[in-house]
Amino acid sequence: MPCIKPFCAFMPAVSLQSLVVTRPLENYSTGEARLIASEIECNFLHLIDPELDNPYLRGTRQELVFKKISENFEGFVEHNYLVKYPDPSIYIYQVEHDDVLQTGIWTLTHINDYLQGNIKKHESTVERREKLLADYLQQTGLDANPVLITYHPDEVVDRLTKKYLQTEPVLDFTFIDGTAHKVWAIDEEADLDLIVAAFAAMPAVYIADGHHRAASMAKMGLQKRKLDADKHNVKALYNYFSTVYMNTREVKVLEFNRLVRDLGGLSPEAYMTALERSFNIEKSATPVKPKAFHQIGMYFNGQWYTLVPKPGLYDENDPVNVLDVSILQNFILEPVLKIKDPRTDARITFEGGRVPITDLQRKVDNGLFAVAFVLYPTAISQVIAVADAGGVMPPKSTWVEPKFLVGLLTSYFN
Repeated sequence: MPCIKPFCAFMPAVSLQSLVVTRPLENYSTGEARLIASEIECNFLHLIDPELDNPYLRGTRQELVFKKISENFEGFVEHNYLVKYPDPSIYIYQVEHDDVLQTGIWTLTHINDYLQGNIKKHESTVERREKLLADYLQQTGLDANPVLITYHPDEVVDRLTKKYLQTEPVLDFTFIDGTAHKVWAIDEEADLDLIVAAFAAMPAVYIADGHHRAASMAKMGLQKRKLDADKHNVKALYNYFSTVYMNTREVKVLEFNRLVRDLGGLSPEAYMTALERSFNIEKSATPVKPKAFHQIGMYFNGQWYTLVPKPGLYDENDPVNVLDVSILQNFILEPVLKIKDPRTDARITFEGGRVPITDLQRKVDNGLFAVAFVLYPTAISQVIAVADAGGVMPPKSTWVEPKFLVGLLTSYFN
């Protein structure tokens, strides 16, 4: 039952679309980000981290950083790098990458839906990361990177989406990485009423990606309410956060594979003996990319293996423990390799499903890691089952696509 809202999005000017938008800052090294910022004055990185331009803004002078972002945003609008769409709209967003076409609804969602549990989550968040992002949002008013939420397919939403896809998009460009992006604006009042009602009728929706952004927006919104003279102004724009809704047919979930640096003091023989207690192990002459749940590929000592859990090893009725990432953690990483907390243990590294498994093999062969594990992707139905049960998935359980560019559609609430 999410409460969604049309908004007048700031979009990149038509002639600058591929220059304004950017990947999230964490996707770049500091050198890469500084180079982009120095060469492209209209790039959205200037609205994320002005320290790329002026390192003297560093340190405790955080208020100067936020002030500079506000000044940069005013400049972006003044120079028409960003142009405000004239009518409050809900947008259809479509991205094509790696021969995959994904379509969703881009809108604003009320933080009360997150706070009241109508938007269900499956990950824990870290307070420090929440606060950093909440501070940025509160001080700048810029919400330019949406939370990805999934829902069960809806006939009304599908029908309206199909209708607008037959019209001309208001935004259409290809980014430097080859991904193609299109946006259509739903601005007819009757259609807006239909789509708002369709989402309001949904019993629950689920965060697919962006747990920290959702938590930060909720934290920021609650703080804004405290500072607002009108304590009951629940319709104020700061109560809403940017969201893209994609139904369960559209969201793509890839695996998150693991690399471990050493055997935790075990000899190769002792390590394999320990695995045999819980898994049936079969050698493979070729790299193992699992084709079904409860198959785990392993590369160790120059050999590929398929690991299959022995019967009765896990509780099939437990939506968390039945996950392959849980089986790997509960019966190999923690008891055998002594990795108790994969979020903080420097001995383990994660690689998203887009990384070829031959790259994992090469890192083991080069001696950088002792063993690689390749998993079958978690299903979106499993993600929903964990969320419905109020559970928390192990870290790095899913690599969810699409990954959004920053600055494509921006909400400004200050």
